[in-house]
Parts: sequence; structure tokens; C-alpha cells
Amino acid sequence: MNLLNKNQIVKVMERLKAQNPSPKSELEYVNPYTLLVAVVLSAQATDKSVNLATRELFKVVDSPEKMLALGEAGLIPYIKSIGLYKNKAANIIKLSQQLIDDFESQVPDTREKLMTLRGVGRKTANVVLNVIFHQPTMPVDTHLLRICPKIGLAEGTTPEQVEESLLKRIPPQYLEHAHHWLLLHGRYVCTARNPKCNECIINDICISGSLSLSKGHTKGV
Repeated sequence: MNLLNKNQIVKVMERLKAQNPSPKSELEYVNPYTLLVAVVLSAQATDKSVNLATRELFKVVDSPEKMLALGEAGLIPYIKSIGLYKNKAANIIKLSQQLIDDFESQVPDTREKLMTLRGVGRKTANVVLNVIFHQPTMPVDTHLLRICPKIGLAEGTTPEQVEESLLKRIPPQYLEHAHHWLLLHGRYVCTARNPKCNECIINDICISGSLSLSKGHTKGV
């Protein structure tokens, strides 16, 4: 497959950086524990739907102990609007107990430890490590899985393949924020159904974008 070279990748990262120097998670949270809960809830759901549910929840619960006091039956009414809410409620209660029993109620700072928690997979762990602990991880969600090969930033057809490719190819100085730059780019510009190629700031570098330009489409900024 066609891939961008190192200089082209640097140009992509620099343009995304200039547009948004300090990207933030769109999930709302008040501390590491509530971010972990929000990310678990966000599986197969939109950040917007999670935020609508957790705004009220996090006024009541901001620790594993308070979550256990609320209980599964008490949690469900807050998150009932989110897909798979029953399974997620059970997972959140279990992981809250695990945090108390195994980690002194603190969110751990390694992928291996995070993935021992109920409902926490590799992507969730990577998000927590990146957002809370500022580690250069690369959480690959549906947006990154779709757009990174399309742009030419990475190769692979699975999240782990794309993650490995991105970590190898993106220069280290960009890794802390690269995930959010690419996520937001996929969410708002390089959308699945109607990508806004004419508005795209990397259109002239993107493998797919440069093809569209050769067919007479308007060049991005």
C-alpha cells in the first residue's frame, strides 16, 4: 500500500498541531477515576451520549467507594441512555471493587495493570495512559482505524496493526497529541460518509486527498 514518507508525516503533524496545539479529550471527567469510567462507557457509544449521562452521575460519584455505595441498581438510571448499559454497569461496579482491592483506589499507570480491570481493553487503557498520564500511547478507535491507512500514515487492518504502525512511523515528539489530532480529524473532517476534502488542511499530502486533487477537486489549505 502507499504510505507517506517521514517528511510528509512531519508536515501532517505540524499542520494538525498548528490548528490545535493542545488537544483535549471530548469526554468530560473530573479526575482519573471518572475518566476511566467515561472511557468504559464510551465503547460503541458517542462521546456526546456519554457526556449527557455522566454530567449528572459525576456530581454524585467521583471515586470507586462512592460508585460501590451507589451500586449497580443505582448506576443504571444514570447510564440507561447509553448502549450496552447493563453490561457496562456491571463492569464499572466490578472495576471499582478491583481498584479498591488491588490498587488502593488509585487508577494504575501501566497498560498491564489497567487491563486487569473488568471492561478495560487495550484501547481504553491507552486512552487513560495518554490523557491522564501523558504517555505516548496510540489508542486506535474506529476513526483512526479508518483514516490512518486512507491518509497513508499507517498500514494494517486491525487496531493493533494500525497502532504498531503509527508508533513506528510518527516521530516521538508528536506522539502525546497525535491520537487526539487524528481522532478529531476523523470525527469532523475526514468523516466516513462525506469527507470534507475541500476543507482538509492535509489534502495535498494525504494519499487519498492527493488523488482527489488530481481529479480537479479544490486543494485544501
